[in-house]
Amino acid sequence: MKYKKIKPCEELEPYIHFYWELKGNEVERQWERVFPDGCAGIVMNLGDACLTDNGSTIMEFGKTYVVGAMTSFKDSFIDNETHLTGVCLKPATFANFYNYTSQNELTNDTVEFEKSNSFNVDKTLENPFSYFDHFYSERIKTKTKQLQSVINDIHSTGGQTGIYELSKKHFTTVRQLERNFKKLIGLSPKEYSNIIRFQNALSLIKKSSQNGSLLDIAFECGYYDHSHLSNEIKRNTGLPPSLL
Repeated sequence: MKYKKIKPCEELEPYIHFYWELKGNEVERQWERVFPDGCAGIVMNLGDACLTDNGSTIMEFGKTYVVGAMTSFKDSFIDNETHLTGVCLKPATFANFYNYTSQNELTNDTVEFEKSNSFNVDKTLENPFSYFDHFYSERIKTKTKQLQSVINDIHSTGGQTGIYELSKKHFTTVRQLERNFKKLIGLSPKEYSNIIRFQNALSLIKKSSQNGSLLDIAFECGYYDHSHLSNEIKRNTGLPPSLL
């Protein structure tokens, strides 16, 4: 399997994490697992039909799909003729480019886009990353980044800030914050914070030596104990910490 990713042009960096492309090969035919990160994405299939959403959805050649934010891991089957390319949007930026339903209706789903929102197959095949830059530069509707200050606070504390504290700091109510998060991200503030905390712990586990203490990482990331962290990792990845 060949996988590469590239940053968007400078104008789009506030809204898009990266573009990516994945191609299968004859040697490896396998289920590929991705973990929740709080982001929505756009995917185009340029190869054979591809199973995703743990086998419940088929992505067909030439079609573009929106992938909602996830609350748990997701498996896709990568065959030798798999060829996917796409865009990883930053949290709450979907509305900067698209008029669409609330993100809450897309959570954990992969949904085919209508033609007006889809990528052009020929242009994507020719040079996907350059085409994506042009596509989104032309499409951007607003440069206002909703929820950005709240998201920044969540990230700065590794997901350990309480929702009440967030709402108070940003002069809103918990209920309004929850409505905005579900509409723009597809997750509640608590779910999003939990994902950021999990991602922080995952990063520390991968960086630590084999002798690193899972208990120390658990306390650093705001989990009650070793067992609490292990359960969260298994829920988000389907794997025990020892297999990460």
